[in-house]
Amino acid sequence: MAPELQVRAFSAADAPAVAAIYNQGIAERIATFETEPRSPSTMAEQFGKRADTHPAIVVEQAGEVVAVAWTSEYRPRRAYAGIAETSVYVAKDARGQGLGRLALASVIDAAERKGFWKLVSRIFPENAASRRLCATLGFREVGVYHRHGKLDGVWRDCIIVERLLGEALNP
Repeated sequence: MAPELQVRAFSAADAPAVAAIYNQGIAERIATFETEPRSPSTMAEQFGKRADTHPAIVVEQAGEVVAVAWTSEYRPRRAYAGIAETSVYVAKDARGQGLGRLALASVIDAAERKGFWKLVSRIFPENAASRRLCATLGFREVGVYHRHGKLDGVWRDCIIVERLLGEALNP
């Protein structure tokens, strides 16, 4: 890892940068069904509520947050307690440098240390970069949600990906 890179847990002070990165993803319409920009206070609250149970990681380059990956609750049923959803976003100007890989790999490790046995995510089929990233880090594509939701009035499919962790690897 280059000396100017730092990987660490999200803190409330990161909320403005994380909101800006996530809002780029919203504007590009290739990574999320969200349509309304998120405020820094919303991001701080979202990550703060689950800080003890669901890891969130940022990557800093030269002191600036340029990538973020996080986990969130998959479903509230007790049987699913070891499954988390995961997301990764990289600032537009920092893409193509391996920072998303660094963020996602770090959140995978953190999730496994927390005892999660599976990570899942949904990716728009045309988001080739995210599909490649997930495949590189051991996620497998397990299916497609056809017409999973509408974005700007257009039906969108989602590729479902999963990665087993910890005890699920060797049951």
